[in-house]
Amino acid sequence: MNKRTVKDLLYEQVARIGKAVSSPKRLELLELLAQGEKSVEALAAELSIDIKLASAHLKVLREAYLVAARKDGKFVLYRLASADVASLWVALRETAQEHLVELSMAVNALTVTHDKLASISREQLLERARRGTIILIDVRPRAEFEHSHLPYARSMPLDEIKRRMKELPKSKEIVAYCRGPFCVFSEEAAQLLRMHHRKVSKLSDGVAEWRAAGLPLESEEVQ
Repeated sequence: MNKRTVKDLLYEQVARIGKAVSSPKRLELLELLAQGEKSVEALAAELSIDIKLASAHLKVLREAYLVAARKDGKFVLYRLASADVASLWVALRETAQEHLVELSMAVNALTVTHDKLASISREQLLERARRGTIILIDVRPRAEFEHSHLPYARSMPLDEIKRRMKELPKSKEIVAYCRGPFCVFSEEAAQLLRMHHRKVSKLSDGVAEWRAAGLPLESEEVQ
């Protein structure tokens, strides 16, 4: 085998990853699976597509060894093959935001400017949460929080915030986060909290961004 043939083979293998992530729906699947293991039924519902199409997208990701699966009774549960797949998703998104003006504009359209968290480092945010000078809330579904969450965060799913409002004092700043900058849960949470006269900011990071930055996460799942 000559050198040109070998090089062609090498690039072809790397291109398998590019082909696998060339679909918007498959990228969204990676983001969702970065939050934890999910069934094909749950993933299809999240993506607003039918189960057959979701299964087809998952098959492509499995063939590229980006996603793994296991049987749990009658259900098939999917997960990322490894933590570096979540980091791949973050790197792709960050590169796209850096170079594509249209994407940056679309992300900005999801947010309300005065809700954005003041420019502090992730380490400073952690220290403020540890000291209790801010309340860090995770507004994702409880199962995702149990799989992994930011240190010192408390689980407060979006659909529970209204009835648990008394847990959030008006005297402290509340910082809400969800699945990352494309997630709208934290925006909806911020709007609800403002209506109840809470001071609220949003963190664009999710657990995938936190992990990609090499920062610690916590889990409540039984090992």
